[in-house]
Amino acid sequence: MTNSSNITVIGPLVIVISLLVISVLCYLIYLCIKALRKYIRTKPIRIEKAEKTKTLGAILKEYRMKCNMTQEFVAEALGVSRQAVSKWETGSSEPSTSNLIAISKLYNVSADEVLKEVIK
Repeated sequence: MTNSSNITVIGPLVIVISLLVISVLCYLIYLCIKALRKYIRTKPIRIEKAEKTKTLGAILKEYRMKCNMTQEFVAEALGVSRQAVSKWETGSSEPSTSNLIAISKLYNVSADEVLKEVIK
């Protein structure tokens, strides 16, 4: 008799737990879909922001190109290697403060202007 009473209690309990698990899974799926839809809708905004955002390296390269200078010329003027200038422009490394000031003087622009463009 105790076996049948245990079965009558366990049966509904299993059903309730199963429904609870299914409900939680459905809610998680709903949240994932909602997040993905929001992410997809913001794609134009993310693209626009990425286009406007410039790295320090991109800005340095842009100024160098405007001045019609080669990486080799800039390197000789600053007393560094051409590879160092290349690393600065690709973003592999960043110039020291003293090199940044020297670069800005070479490009005839203030260091503040260069850094402000990075912050935008």
